[in-house]
Amino acid sequence: MTTDRLPATPAATAGYVKLPTIPLPDGTEVLSGGEAWLEALRIAEERAAAAPLIAVDVYPGADVAAIAAGIAAALPHAEVIDVEAAAAAAPEVIDALIGRNLTDDRVFGVMSHFTVDEFYDADKLGELRARVADRRSAVVLVGWGADLAACRGADALVLVDMARWEIQQRLRGGAANWRATNHDEDALRKYKRGFFVEWRTADRHKRTLFDRIDLLVDGNAAGADAGAVSGDAFRAALLGATSRPFRVVPFFDPGVWGGQWMKDKLDLDPAADNFAWCFDCVPEENSLLLEAGGKVVEIPAIDLVLSRPRELLGERTFSRFGAEFPIRFDFLDTMGGGNLSLQVHPLTDYIRDTFGMSYTQDESYYMLDAADDAVVYLGVKPDVDPGEMFTALRAATDGKHPFDAERYVNTYPAKKHDHFAIPAGTIHCSGANSMVLEISATPFIFTFKLWDWDRVGLDGVPRPVHLDHGERNVQWERDDQWVEQNLVGQVQEIRREPGLVEERTGLHELEFIEVRRHWFEQEAAHDTEGTVNVLNLVEGDEVEIVSPSGAFAPYRVHYAETVIVPAAVGKYLIRRTPNSRSERFATVKAYVRGTLDSDV
Repeated sequence: MTTDRLPATPAATAGYVKLPTIPLPDGTEVLSGGEAWLEALRIAEERAAAAPLIAVDVYPGADVAAIAAGIAAALPHAEVIDVEAAAAAAPEVIDALIGRNLTDDRVFGVMSHFTVDEFYDADKLGELRARVADRRSAVVLVGWGADLAACRGADALVLVDMARWEIQQRLRGGAANWRATNHDEDALRKYKRGFFVEWRTADRHKRTLFDRIDLLVDGNAAGADAGAVSGDAFRAALLGATSRPFRVVPFFDPGVWGGQWMKDKLDLDPAADNFAWCFDCVPEENSLLLEAGGKVVEIPAIDLVLSRPRELLGERTFSRFGAEFPIRFDFLDTMGGGNLSLQVHPLTDYIRDTFGMSYTQDESYYMLDAADDAVVYLGVKPDVDPGEMFTALRAATDGKHPFDAERYVNTYPAKKHDHFAIPAGTIHCSGANSMVLEISATPFIFTFKLWDWDRVGLDGVPRPVHLDHGERNVQWERDDQWVEQNLVGQVQEIRREPGLVEERTGLHELEFIEVRRHWFEQEAAHDTEGTVNVLNLVEGDEVEIVSPSGAFAPYRVHYAETVIVPAAVGKYLIRRTPNSRSERFATVKAYVRGTLDSDV
């Protein structure tokens, strides 16, 4: 990210803020381009007994050649060594190593547990270490795993980090996976390799670096635009983020069913055909913008989860999920678009046994907005014959025998502020002309498409369906009667006071996420009670989150913005601002069920 991406006066930006920031400590200097490498050399020279050694550990997906060239230009007297070129295992060796995890499927693999050293040739790595040990002048090691070649003995350690969203963009644009030759491969297969292998390994590796790095460099940017901050500033900013509300940087993506609501309401590019998705709280994918003096450094939001899980998630949620953010908020825009794919998510036992995931993708649709004809497809109709239905679905894959979804699947009218629970195993999809706030668990790629309305993807290739997986997970007892008793209209009033109503809008008892909606005129009191809260302003123009003790400055929230309130915050108020024009407001708040005394 360029260091001048931040608007000059972000506090004055009206409406939905697309580039929220997190403050760096007072006095932090954001370095640009070659300044970072000069600072790394300065640090190394202060510590070195002889020739300084700098390790620049690079997240897979960053442009190592460009980074090395930038270092060489800034430090012309240093030897710059591409660790990957010098010692990585051959592509065919890596392919054989990870083949079982990738499988032959276009979308799904098996979660891996590799360590980065397994992707290096031990003999070549040993030779490189010996070469470094015998250096007579400054040496800079560059690449994923550079710290390995330094044997943790570098005089200065730099991490060039990247957000997964930026990596996805590069993969779509023709970049290959790490040390692979798959530039022209299907983007879904490249994403699969990242999701199941590379990013898991890279996150485990960089987690060992966080406490030691001297500099953090923004790998999302390039060349002279790349910002950098000291390791101390990076760590302090992340610790500070756990003591107050914050937002990740949302990203928006088109789709074959995408709509127009977000373009109009969130001030997006009016020339775009559509926007289908917005990931507004998916720390595995989203970024954080660390800001000082009007300059920003973009880092992956997962860095906060990995480095400060207890303060962010709370002890009880951390003990249950580890350093993983379990709650996802995102938008699905079909206003003026089309139906989502008809789909089902895997049961917990199935996702664990088949893909190695520890929990599944339970979810819900909260209707942020809806046209008069909006519907949600949910559950099977009474007495559906499973064999007949899946025979019809398989026949539809030839593109000549459209699947009659309404014959087999229930449809329910959907209006603004309705909330539909969708536990794993339930057939579902949102119809056209809806604006869905999806509140769900985080394993977000585990969707078994059953029918996609005879569409192809934006790349012109038919979107994948997974009928065998789907057939093994559909819960056939979830017919209209069960759905109406358990998943539709499940609103329970919890308390009512003058100007305030709190409701449980209800995910099903099989799901681990609790959702509370607060309607209020002036303010509503909250308490994290030791677990992370995620909330969205679903009614009203703007509010602010305030600490009763003044522990943090008031944090302004606009309509449709998703905010994370870390567990460490404790008590907080959400109240109208002096500029609010709305008569009443509503937030929906999600947290892990069973971690608050107020659950019952």
